[in-house]
Amino acid sequence: MPADPSPGFAGEPAVPGAGPRRRGADPARRAPATSAVEVRRSARRSRTVSAYREGGRTIVLIPARMSEAEERRWVDVMLDRLAAQESRRVLDDTELAERAERLSAQYFDGRARPASVRWVTNQNTRWGSCTPSEGSIRLSHRLQGMPEYVVDYVLVHELAHLLVPGHGPRFWRLLEAYPRTERARGYLDGVVAADRLPHLPAARGE
Repeated sequence: MPADPSPGFAGEPAVPGAGPRRRGADPARRAPATSAVEVRRSARRSRTVSAYREGGRTIVLIPARMSEAEERRWVDVMLDRLAAQESRRVLDDTELAERAERLSAQYFDGRARPASVRWVTNQNTRWGSCTPSEGSIRLSHRLQGMPEYVVDYVLVHELAHLLVPGHGPRFWRLLEAYPRTERARGYLDGVVAADRLPHLPAARGE
């Protein structure tokens, strides 16, 4: 079943000053294999650019006549817009459980099977928790609005606990499967450090 592009849709801004269509332009040129971005050119698309998520990829739709430089610029613009939209959008518990299921399939061959995954508001000292005996995973509501890869990391972390309860070497080897582990941990460490900073009184008139 094709993915529904609407949750990750990033609008269709008009493309100012798009140059004439280049001869021989590939209508569906794929980005380099090292990238998670796929650029699709369309002769029917004349003045708009849009983007959406599809599995682990980002699809960017552009006019076929767009130059290489314009393509690079608009890919950057649309990636930024998608990220901004996703940071504002909060998954509900059902979507969170579906996301956990996809992550389990992607990184643990589906072996981590939670019975429930939900947001909670009573976890202010940790980002997530897992009860392996019940198969339940709970994520702190403080993660809502954080970047997608950070929420995914916490989900992967708790899914790994369904396979290995403690934090020993085997557990951390499981976490190595998620490529943004260190980046996500750094982001969360930064949030914690910022929370510990003293709050200076506002200057008069502010």
